[in-house]
Amino acid sequence: MASTDYVLNGIALRRKLQSVGWVHRIEVAVDAFAAAVLLALFSPVMLVIAWSIWRLDGSPVLFAHHRVGHGGRVFRCFKFRSMRLDSAQMLAELLRTDPVAREEWHRDQKLTNDPRITPIGQFLRRTSLDELPQLFNVLRGEMRLVGPRPITVTELHRYGAARWHYLCVRPGVTGLWQVSGRNDTTYEERVSLDRTYVEQRSWWFDMVILFRTIRVVLNRSGAR
Repeated sequence: MASTDYVLNGIALRRKLQSVGWVHRIEVAVDAFAAAVLLALFSPVMLVIAWSIWRLDGSPVLFAHHRVGHGGRVFRCFKFRSMRLDSAQMLAELLRTDPVAREEWHRDQKLTNDPRITPIGQFLRRTSLDELPQLFNVLRGEMRLVGPRPITVTELHRYGAARWHYLCVRPGVTGLWQVSGRNDTTYEERVSLDRTYVEQRSWWFDMVILFRTIRVVLNRSGAR
C-alpha cells in the first residue's frame, strides 16, 4: 500500500474515532475501574516483587520510561525494574564494542541475550510480572488494558506514515503483538500487528486479546 493510502486511511480512522468519542470515554472509565480491581488483587504479589528487587539490587524498584500516548502526549510508563542500575552505561559500552549486538539493537531495539537484565529481572520478564505497574498507567487514563505497544519518542520516526496508528489510540498493557509471538516476531511484524489492531479494534476484539493474554502469560510464549 502506498504511503498516500496510509495517510488517507489515517484521516478516515481519526474521524471514525472522533465520531465515537463518548464510547471511547466509557471504555477508558471501564478500564480504569478494572485496573483498580486488578491492583487490589495483585497488591500482595507486587509488594513481594518490590521487596525482592530492593533486597537483591537496591532501589528504585520501579522503572519509568517516557512513551508516546494518545494524541502524541508523552507519559511515564511504569514497570518493575528488571535491569541493573548501570544499564545505560552497559548498553553504550556493548554497542561500542560488539558489532553483532549493535546491529541487533538498531534492527529490533532489543537484545536477545541482554547482559543488563538482573536474575530477578529475567524471572519477571519471562512471567510478564514486570508489567504489572502499568495498571497504574491505566488507572491514570494514560493506557488501556488492550492497545498497541507503548513506543518511545525516538521510535516514532521508524514508522513513517503509519505513526498515526499509535497516536490515534492509547497504548495497551497487552495487545495483538503480545499474543501473536511477542519477542519472537520481527520489528516489522510488530508494527503490522499494531496497525491491524488499531484498524480492526472493537470491544469483542479486546476481549479475545485479553483471554489470549492469559494463555500466553501462563505458557510464557515469546517472553524474554
